[in-house]
Amino acid sequence: MDNCKSCGKEKAALKLKTVRGQIDGILKMIEEDRYCVDISTQILSAMALLKKANIDVLGSHIRTCVKNAILEDEAQGEEKIQEIIEIIDKYIR
Repeated sequence: MDNCKSCGKEKAALKLKTVRGQIDGILKMIEEDRYCVDISTQILSAMALLKKANIDVLGSHIRTCVKNAILEDEAQGEEKIQEIIEIIDKYIR
C-alpha cells in the first residue's frame, strides 16, 4: 500500500528534469558572475517548478493511496490523512 505506482511521478519527473537543467544554468550564471537579480529570478523559477512537481505527487497520492486506505481500513485511512496534514503544515510554514 505504501508504494503508489501512479503518484504523478511521471509528471513530476519531467518537471524535475527541467529543474535540473535550470540549476545547471544557474550554476553557470554564477560561474560567469552574472547579475545577481537575474540569478535570483532563475532560482525562484526553479523553486516554483519544484513546488509544482510536489503538488503532482501529492495530488495523485491523495487520489490513489489515501483514497484506497480510507476505503480499506479506517485506521489506515486516518494515518494517511495525518501524513497529508503534516505535509500541508510544512508548506504553509
